[in-house]
Amino acid sequence: MTTAVPYRVTTSRVLRSEWHKFWTLRSTWITLAVASALVLAVGITMGSTYDSDDSEIDTVVFVLLGTQLSQLCVAVLGILVTASEYSTGMIRASLTAVPRRLPVLWSKAGVFAAVAFTLGLLTNVVTFLVAQIWLSDSDKATSLTDPGVLGALAGNAAGITLMSLIALGLGALLRSVPAAIGAFVGAVLILPEILGMLPYDAVASAVNHFPTRSAESLGSATHLAGAVSPAMGLLSLSLWAAAALTAAALLLRRRDV
Repeated sequence: MTTAVPYRVTTSRVLRSEWHKFWTLRSTWITLAVASALVLAVGITMGSTYDSDDSEIDTVVFVLLGTQLSQLCVAVLGILVTASEYSTGMIRASLTAVPRRLPVLWSKAGVFAAVAFTLGLLTNVVTFLVAQIWLSDSDKATSLTDPGVLGALAGNAAGITLMSLIALGLGALLRSVPAAIGAFVGAVLILPEILGMLPYDAVASAVNHFPTRSAESLGSATHLAGAVSPAMGLLSLSLWAAAALTAAALLLRRRDV
C-alpha cells in the first residue's frame, strides 16, 4: 500500500517560504524604509530649494537624485537576502527543505525583485509628484503624462532593481556580507568611474554598458548625451544581473553548504 505524501516541494511553496523569510526580518523593513525616505527627502529638498531657470538637467533625474543614495541601501538588502543565511547557518535548513537548491535562489531573487521594483516605482512617483508642488512655476514643471516621464520613473526603479540583483548574486557567490558589499562597491560602483577617466574611446564605449552607466540611461526622460539608449541599457543591465545569478547558481550546485 502506497502512502500519499502530504507535502511536496513546489514552486509556489518555495516562493511563499522566501516571502515569509523576507518580511519577518527587521532589517528588511528598516532598509526599505530608509531607502524610500532618502529618495523622498532629497526630492523635496531639490524641489523646495530650486530657484534657477537655466538648469539643463532632466527633471526626472533632478528630483530623483536621492536614488544614488537609496541604491546602496537596496543593494545591501539584496546581499543580506542571500549572504546572511550563510552567516547564520539558516541556509542548511533552506537547502535541506529544498534539496534541488536552485529553486531557493530563484525564489529569493524573484521575491526581492518584485518588492524592490514595486516599492521603487511607488517611491519615485510619489517623490516626483511632491517635488512638483514647488517646481510647478519653474522650467522644471513636468507632468506624469509628459513624454518619457513615466518611462523614466519606471526605468529608474528597474535600474535599481537589476543593480540590486547583481548584489544579491554577489552575496550568493561570496557567502559573506562584508565581502559582497566590498565587491559591489568596488567592482560595480567605483571601477566604471575609474575606467571612464581613461583617454580611450573604446574603453569609454565599453563603460557605457557597465551596470551603473546602463542604469543611468534608464532613469532619464530625455536621452543623455553619450549614453546608450534606454533599450540597450536595459539589455546590458539585465545581462549583468543574469550573469551574476547564473554564476551563483553554478556555485550553489557544485559547492557544499
